[in-house]
Amino acid sequence: MMFMRKKRSIVRLLVVEDEPLIAFDTEHVLTDADFTIVATVDRVADALAVIESGATIDLVLVDVSLADGSGIDVARAAYGRGVAVMFVTGNCPVDAHSFATGCLAKPYAPRDLLGSIAAIEATRGGQTPKRLPSGFTLFAAA
Repeated sequence: MMFMRKKRSIVRLLVVEDEPLIAFDTEHVLTDADFTIVATVDRVADALAVIESGATIDLVLVDVSLADGSGIDVARAAYGRGVAVMFVTGNCPVDAHSFATGCLAKPYAPRDLLGSIAAIEATRGGQTPKRLPSGFTLFAAA
């Protein structure tokens, strides 16, 4: 008997992170888990360009503090285009629940990153995640 893996609804991700080592590690973990990285950028302007290009993006992982501005601007632009957003930051914005699906606190383990994406995916599929990863907050509006 062959077991089939459930088809994912989140496959294509945009990573917005200005710490090179964190960006590299995140990209590596996600690629190993069979996600497609649409782009990894470190600036608000570059993230907005990718979002506005019309590229298919299922989820944006964005840090709040970026060298050229705030990841909140990236999150609002993605939300405006119907793209899910997860903040990956040491300081989750107070009003993030109005335009993001969740927030994962730094530092985090690779399993917590993957578990956070799985929780968002489950919620989008109408299910309640059994357990949330350490440091992850899933917003009720998700």
